[in-house]
Amino acid sequence: MPELDLSKEINIAIKAALSSGKHLKKNKTELNKNSSSDPRDVKLDADVASENLIKKIINESSNYEILAEESGESSEDLGSTFWVIDPLDGTANYNRDIPICCVSIGMVKNMKPLFGVIYDFNSDEIYCGDCINKVATLNNSPIQVSKVDDKKDGVLITGLPFNTDYSDASLKNLINDMQSWKKTRMIGSAAMASCYIASGKAELYKEKGIYLWDILAGAAIVEAAGGLAEIKNVRENYQVDVTFSNQKIKG
Repeated sequence: MPELDLSKEINIAIKAALSSGKHLKKNKTELNKNSSSDPRDVKLDADVASENLIKKIINESSNYEILAEESGESSEDLGSTFWVIDPLDGTANYNRDIPICCVSIGMVKNMKPLFGVIYDFNSDEIYCGDCINKVATLNNSPIQVSKVDDKKDGVLITGLPFNTDYSDASLKNLINDMQSWKKTRMIGSAAMASCYIASGKAELYKEKGIYLWDILAGAAIVEAAGGLAEIKNVRENYQVDVTFSNQKIKG
């Protein structure tokens, strides 16, 4: 494998994110059809169509393997450096015309984020984060995490993945945590939550049992914007627990 050309790979990610996001928006009537019957997890034709387009663009120009939400691992051995793709994060929102969803594309090396690109196609906003050079942008303008340093003044973003433990004890712990914050939001997209931390709209995002493809690009953007992206308890199926913060407020 040749030496990583970070700029080249980031540009590939931007091209893929823009192409797939515009396709999702333009062809929503056709793509907004259920392809799965899981009672808690919405899967649409849109997820597969977007992923196929992203993989086509990446494979035309990049030699790195891919981990993608719908098709899984592109090889039995992904290597130490590989792509991580969520073709449509916030599928349930997309399905119900809630405009909080996006395309999320990133790359890891030794399970650490290298860069991330997230395209909020409803707002035509593209977030990019380069962890090596510590550069984070929104539509090419620099962004950084907030300076809020107290939970009573801060905003927490959290969520409930489709396979969450909905026991009374788990929900009570969640509520107890929420009560220490000024405001709490559940927006239905881990990738967009990451962007809101990176751009100073909120102070902390945390969620248990989310998947690597949901948060990898966002982790890169948060770190590049001066925040802290903690990814813990990585399971064999790529489920993880995450806490992303502005570093001034700990989870």
